[in-house]
Amino acid sequence: MKKIIFPVAISLLSLLAFNAWSQEQVIDEVVAVVGANYILQSDIEAQYIQFRMQGGITDARATRCQILEDLLFQKLMLNQAELDSVVVTDEQIEQTMDARFRYYIQQFGSQEKLEQFYKKSLIEIREEFKTLVKEQLMVDEVQQKIIKDLKVTPSEVRAYFNSLPKDSIPVIDTEYEVGQIIKEPAINKEELEATRERLKSLRDRIIKGESFGTLAVLYSDDPGSAKKSGEIGFVGRGQLYPEYEAAAFGLKKGEISEIIKSKAGYHIIQLIERRGEQINTRHILLMPKISDSDIQKASKLLDSVAGLVREKKMTFEEAALKFSDDPGKINGASMVNQSTGNTRFLEDQLDPKVFFSISKLQVGEISRPVAMLNEESKQTLNLYYLKSKSEPHKANLRDDYSTIMEWAMNKKRGDTINKWISEKIAKTYFRINDSYLNCKFKHTWELK
Repeated sequence: MKKIIFPVAISLLSLLAFNAWSQEQVIDEVVAVVGANYILQSDIEAQYIQFRMQGGITDARATRCQILEDLLFQKLMLNQAELDSVVVTDEQIEQTMDARFRYYIQQFGSQEKLEQFYKKSLIEIREEFKTLVKEQLMVDEVQQKIIKDLKVTPSEVRAYFNSLPKDSIPVIDTEYEVGQIIKEPAINKEELEATRERLKSLRDRIIKGESFGTLAVLYSDDPGSAKKSGEIGFVGRGQLYPEYEAAAFGLKKGEISEIIKSKAGYHIIQLIERRGEQINTRHILLMPKISDSDIQKASKLLDSVAGLVREKKMTFEEAALKFSDDPGKINGASMVNQSTGNTRFLEDQLDPKVFFSISKLQVGEISRPVAMLNEESKQTLNLYYLKSKSEPHKANLRDDYSTIMEWAMNKKRGDTINKWISEKIAKTYFRINDSYLNCKFKHTWELK
């Protein structure tokens, strides 16, 4: 199940913009206190700027009141996380920061532009928002605990749908079901051996006294750990590639492993510290490079596979089982929508390259090979097969059951969280600044 955030979370991007703008324009003040946590006027303004950038604000006062109540929800859940002693690891924080700042840098155009706008280095920006990310992860943990056991029955789905006013039933836009055959080009033996030799040379240099961390920064193909001198951080069993884990848990403190091959490439590993069943390691990863001839061979193979499907000598599902490198091929090789958990996609939910590949196909047709990158940033060649395409229509239980089920589940989640909030309000200390007491809040925040 995909995690949901019910209260509006403060966007780091909006905070970046706000803090750069507000350094000389806002005199900050505390506008609310929830438990031991407080809300600043700047927290509200950060969200307000984001809404204003998106357009559509018709009532500035009402918008700020809405933002304040969302922040009150967040602080209420943060207070509960603290009472429950929710633990968020440094590794979780760093991974979240890495993902978010990759997005923010993309939005600004480059790291340099982000730093120029904010007038700070990326390291300083990341450090400034580390606490905020930690708090958001703690809030997320509480929310997931509240809704984790929720389910909706078929009768609840029907009841939800039947409760919708007939003139308010949403229109479902065109949805696509897409199959995929993924081929990872085979890397030639010469490149594999050359990569091993490069890594062996680095290992020899470390054994002779050079810094493992420095060489990781200079040569490792793992961008996430390379900038941290190759350090992975503390992890438990089952969180690493099996080959990596087996080697790492067998090392003594400071010891360097032999060359280890995993799905990602070739590693050498150093054990930094072990705490029971958790280890902290650093590594250097070298990924063998795919040559043009390797890509051409894979492309030629997929052209032949597509031909077999077009000539009906093999069904798409049969071709996927025989030729695809995708583990999902055993379930019909359908792409799964990570937002909904089903196999239907709206246009904007598909990767633009995937949509371009299937947009002119008729149902039952297959694309030409398309160059893509997988989750490990490795190049693949993919075939896409248009399994179904719906026309825009009013939602109905026969054709859109999975979509309606998700709507019903979202309503149930929202109702459950709102009930939890109402119960906690009665048990939690809070104060709200007089200037916000006339807001029309969804919940009754009775002052204590």
